[in-house]
Amino acid sequence: MQTHISFIIKTCFFHLRRIASIRRYLTHDACIKLVVSLILSHLDYCNSFLAGLPASSIHGLQRVQNAAARLTLRKTKRDHITPLLRSLHWLPVNTRISYKLSTLVYKCLNDSAPEYLQSSLDLYTQPSDRPLRSAADPLRLHIPRSKLASAGQRAFPSAGPSVWNSLPLELRQSPSLDAFKNRLKTQFFP
Repeated sequence: MQTHISFIIKTCFFHLRRIASIRRYLTHDACIKLVVSLILSHLDYCNSFLAGLPASSIHGLQRVQNAAARLTLRKTKRDHITPLLRSLHWLPVNTRISYKLSTLVYKCLNDSAPEYLQSSLDLYTQPSDRPLRSAADPLRLHIPRSKLASAGQRAFPSAGPSVWNSLPLELRQSPSLDAFKNRLKTQFFP
């Protein structure tokens, strides 16, 4: 994955330098549209594959997003990044990964995802010999055991349920995809 991440970082910084060269001619809204279309789309493309990677691997992608926010808002490296991301309504990269996984799981549970993804998820069934507190949670998913400690836990059948089970029950019971996305972004926002 490191080769893929390095390529994304290199491509995004190339586009950021090109946008920076014309930034003074752009309005604020035009700059945001350019950055979203050229930078954030690269960061979001297939980012669910990056679930479970160490923070050192994700750090480079977060540097790209921070540079994009600073360029968009005309701030320097000395300015703190969290308020900038909050003002742009951009989630940090590791949270964007969790957001995408959660959305995919919601779609799978509501039959709007491809069949091969839906078939990889199973609802948690309680052992019959002992009652557990988790029995009150009807939307809890089973996290399968994996033979490979690193790659197996990063696969969708393991990573998706892990993120899903960490969400509050009232969020998981959202009536529609739009309501779920709005509540999820509110939950994840720093």
